[in-house]
Amino acid sequence: MISQFFVLSQRGDSIVFRDYRGEVQKGSAEIFFRKVKFWKEDGEEEAPPVFNVDGVNYFHVKVVGLFFVATTRVNVSPSLVLELLQRIARVIKDYLGVLNEDSFRKNFVLVYELLDEVIDFGYVQTTSTEVLKSYVFNEPIMVDAARLPPLGPAAIFMQGTKRMPGTAVTKSVVANEPGGRKREEIFVDIIEKISVTFSSSGYILTSEIDGTIQMKSYLSGNPEIRLALNEDLSIGRGGRSIYDYSSSSGSGAVVLDDCNFHESVHLDNFDIDRTLTLVPPDGEFPVMNYRMTQEFKPPFRINALIEEAGPLKAEVILKVRAEFPSSVTANTIAVQMPLPTFTTRVSFELEPGALGQTTDFKEANKRLEWGLKKIVGGSEHTLRAKLMFSQETHGNITREAGPVSMTFTIPMYNASRLQVKYLQMAKKSKTYNPYRWVRYVTQANSYVARI
Repeated sequence: MISQFFVLSQRGDSIVFRDYRGEVQKGSAEIFFRKVKFWKEDGEEEAPPVFNVDGVNYFHVKVVGLFFVATTRVNVSPSLVLELLQRIARVIKDYLGVLNEDSFRKNFVLVYELLDEVIDFGYVQTTSTEVLKSYVFNEPIMVDAARLPPLGPAAIFMQGTKRMPGTAVTKSVVANEPGGRKREEIFVDIIEKISVTFSSSGYILTSEIDGTIQMKSYLSGNPEIRLALNEDLSIGRGGRSIYDYSSSSGSGAVVLDDCNFHESVHLDNFDIDRTLTLVPPDGEFPVMNYRMTQEFKPPFRINALIEEAGPLKAEVILKVRAEFPSSVTANTIAVQMPLPTFTTRVSFELEPGALGQTTDFKEANKRLEWGLKKIVGGSEHTLRAKLMFSQETHGNITREAGPVSMTFTIPMYNASRLQVKYLQMAKKSKTYNPYRWVRYVTQANSYVARI
């Protein structure tokens, strides 16, 4: 199936390299990195996840700044290999607690042992952390999580009055804590990626939510867990609209188009009271994946206007309004807008008192970029940009520009309003009361407004 597997840093250093079949030349890591690096410099977007160079197929995913790459000369399913790379990254993270260069270098013996058990002569054997525990006996060397920059998914959940411990997402599922004891806790994350397309007049043309309920268990003895969802949850389109709601955490009808469950989930009571029963395996795993195309209230409204302001000049006005409650804050917002190809210079004007905002004009691909560190619910932000052209416009200038696209992360908010009502565990004793952490996050998948 696959010939080689390797992990590269952002600089192109080879951290892990495993050749399973000897069919591909040894310099493949250098060839791959050079190809990916110079792909960007050609003025195009980033390199696609799958490409071919001299008869060798390269598959890669980028996880927390590291390239996980597989090569092969045969024609294999790209979806299969990309899913395998994601699962290898997840297994290594389960064992090491945190994925970075430092943790790889300190645990390279354990990482190679895992790779030999996961893949044999290029063929996948297992990617289950639960199964691997009976074959892999090396203990991980833990990296000090306090020295890690708060850039990963752990940082986006640090909101609200009750905060989860800072080391929560950076713990190994196999290693004990100092003193030989293990902190009893379980994490449930409801992660939703939303896709919305707005027309030039602001109407919603398409809207979709791809969601997943992720679970990571640090419970000893693997007790049975009951996880309850909204009682009025219905699956399959019923033709109803759920557009009229005011809060991300309010209750109300939730209509999913379809969903699927992890093999460990028992659905005996799901049709009766919307509860899932499962014995969680070790490591991180998706309890449930779901999709929703019913209309929902979008978290942001985007208004974009471009008009001529004289010969060889034009003005762009971008407005972004947060439609969610003021108790919620969105992080790392980026707005992009392609400009006419004959644009030579752009001058920006931010609103008075704007903090944590950046603007840029990428001349290579004629793109305006606007970054906002955070947006509080209910607020509105405006950007004005004056464009200079190298030639006069002929025809409609709006056809030469746009559409506006946006990326963002909103912790403790979910657009579908799917909720975990409660999380119960089979009690081993009267004093057994593990920590439970339920977290929500919404991210943009494809958020586009036409001009």
